[in-house]
Amino acid sequence: MTADQADVLLVQRAKSGDTRAFEMLVVKYQRRIERLIARMVRDVDLVQDIAQETFIRAYRALPQFRGDSAFYTWLYRIAVNTAKKALVDLKRDPLVVESALASVSDDDDETSRVERELTDGATPEAVLASKEIAETVNAAIAALSEDLRQAITLREIEGLSYEEIAEMMNCPIGTVRSRIFRAREAIALRLRPLLDTREGERW
Repeated sequence: MTADQADVLLVQRAKSGDTRAFEMLVVKYQRRIERLIARMVRDVDLVQDIAQETFIRAYRALPQFRGDSAFYTWLYRIAVNTAKKALVDLKRDPLVVESALASVSDDDDETSRVERELTDGATPEAVLASKEIAETVNAAIAALSEDLRQAITLREIEGLSYEEIAEMMNCPIGTVRSRIFRAREAIALRLRPLLDTREGERW
């Protein structure tokens, strides 16, 4: 049984009134949803509250879930909308930034790939350089438009396929590819002075 099939069974049981089935879905996706929200709100104190609100909204909306998409895709959209609403209520701009992951434990698999690879057994100078690179990447991501920022985050941090991103962002795959390409170009432009790469090369 695939993960998606298992989710379908749990959703069906939850719709039938089995609260433990929904609790299993919460346990399965809580950390992933919290990491997503942390990249949007920057405020660690708000993450758990927004995550909790996300699951409350999902539970209430469960009767309307038809299964046209994967459960996590549906839950992801609820989390993004809940986070955006919270930020609007607080009069803050929604920003998806990887720097919010700084509070996550060192052994978390969401640690920046660039920083992890460059600091593994490196000299203090290399560690400092890698942190500068990571900060530059974070700043570049934060400066992107919302569409580009969301696309590159889903691809490079969440590790989703182009098809999954297209479904989540409700746009054609060609648009997803274009957004990711443009995001990578913008980030590469910021990184070029640090990495001394030749014109036309991208990370």
